[in-house]
This record gives sequence, structure tokens and C-alpha cells, in this order.
Amino acid sequence: MRVLVTGSAGFIGSHVVEALTERGHQPVAFDVRTDPAADVRDATAVGRALAGVDAVCHQAAKVGLGTVFADAPDYVSHNDLGTAVLLAEMARAGVRHLVLAGSMVVYGEGRYTCAAHGAVRPGPRAVADLAAGRFEPRCPACGGGLEPGLVGEDAPADPRNVYASTKLAQEHLAAAWARSTGGGAVSLRYHNVYGPRMPRDTPYAGVASFFRSSLARGEAPRVFEDGCQRRDFVHVRDVAAANVAALEACSAGGTLTAYNTGSGEPRTVGELARALAAAHGGPQPVVTGEYRLGDVRHITADSARLIAELGWRPRVGFEAGMREFATEA
Repeated sequence: MRVLVTGSAGFIGSHVVEALTERGHQPVAFDVRTDPAADVRDATAVGRALAGVDAVCHQAAKVGLGTVFADAPDYVSHNDLGTAVLLAEMARAGVRHLVLAGSMVVYGEGRYTCAAHGAVRPGPRAVADLAAGRFEPRCPACGGGLEPGLVGEDAPADPRNVYASTKLAQEHLAAAWARSTGGGAVSLRYHNVYGPRMPRDTPYAGVASFFRSSLARGEAPRVFEDGCQRRDFVHVRDVAAANVAALEACSAGGTLTAYNTGSGEPRTVGELARALAAAHGGPQPVVTGEYRLGDVRHITADSARLIAELGWRPRVGFEAGMREFATEA
């Protein structure tokens, strides 16, 4: 299969290219970092790249929470306009198979259960609560404590920041494209991806990269809130394998199917920091109590659908993955 990989020089995209090659497919690289003309927002460049292509694996995106709301036009341009241009050119070229780099951020907060009211969806956390160190969401009905659980793909979308909003818009565009063309689209809703080639020293990188960069400087990782916020840290090679599985299974049908893509091992951010510090041999983390307003408290994946329907399984365990990541040159 000949597969156009947008964002092919990026963190995840480069691993997807390798995984496709190992499976005997022919990846077609498309990334503005290696070719300034390869901008996914450029219809002419995209149209040329789609010649002879069987499917598209769309990894190109501006990632991260952002720094200020003034970043919004840039996020919308790269993520949503870029996706719209790509899909329009796919429709014109007759390419009917798409795998999209989705994200768990579309859910907002994860799944919560109240002892009195069952499954509930807490609203955004108040600034006053965060400033006072009250980090756990409360039941919107009674104000009681909540038990976090695994979020499934059928959970309502509730994006809490600009990046999340653009990732949800990408899915809506892909679904509209599939209905219009009869194509088939898969969105892999990545959880917290880490591993070799993860960007360093950038405000748009993930928390694992922030911690590793601190350790490389001989500094203690700074953990926000109380360090007990739960995430699912999934290795980039497992994510690349999920992309290949989705591409090989993707069929036309006029729909978009979303799959959570996580390790199935919920961990706290504090555990992540301690594991990296231990593997690196650096200073122990410092819990700061600081917070970012756009962050959610707990979001962990139920990847059972991906495992059952596409036969994919995560292979890299947390401890082994952290040791590799912490010592990467």
C-alpha cells in the first residue's frame, strides 16, 4: 500500500514511516520541516503528493496546550484549515482511506462516578479551587467526591482549550468527508505519547519531555498540582503500530470510527516524574502546587475497542519505556 504520511518528519510521524516500511508498505513523506513546499495547507502541493496514493495517514498538526489564547489562529490554521485542504484534495484525487492523529483531549475531563449519582461529568475546575489547592473535580449534583475511571469512545466530547477544539474539529471534518465521498476514516485518539525523538525544550511539548529536559539540565522535575493527576502514557512505537493496524483495516463506508490509543496502564504525573528521575539518576521531583487553567485532572483510556476490532496491543511497558526514554541521547 502506498501511504501519504503528513508530518512524516515529526515525533510520531517518523515512527509511523518506519513501521509502515517494516510492514512492506510504501510511505510517501510530506513534511514542511524537510521540504518548505510540503505545507498541508497548500492545495497544489498536497494534490501532487496524493498522486498514486492508496491512503493517507494524517499526523501533521500543531500540538500542545499553547501558551496564550493569541495562539488560536495559528492552531486553527495548521490543524483545521490544513485538514480541510487535505480532505478536499483527497476527494478530488479519489483517495478514500484516512487515518487521523486524533487526541484524548477531545473528552475534556475523563470518566467519573459519584457514589450517589452514578456516572457524572464535572464542569471546568474553578480558578478559586485551583488556587486553593482543591484540584479534584466534585460531583455537579451534590458536590461530593468522585472516583475517576477509564473513558470510552462513546463519552461526549467536551474540549477545554484551543488545541482540543481543533482536534475535535478535525474529526468532524473527516466525518463530513467520509459521508460526502463514501470514504473510510479512522481517528486514533492518542493519549500521552512519549518515546524516542520526542521534542525537547519547547513550550508545546508534553509533560514527559519537560521532565526529561529538566533532568538533563541537572534540575528537579517540577510537578504541577499535587502530582496525583492521572494519565495514560503510551509509547510512540505502540502508537505507530496502531496507525499501521488502522491503515491495513481501513475500508470505505462513509463513516469515521474513533479508537482510544493508550497503554491501558493509568499512572499519575508524579509517578512519571519519579520514574524518569530514577532512570536518569537525577534529582527527585518537586511538587509545586502550580496549575494551568486548560489542564484537566484525570483522563485515562479504555482501549478495548482498538484491541478487539483491530487486533492491536501495546507492547512497551511503563518501566521499560521510561528507562529507554530517560537515557535517550
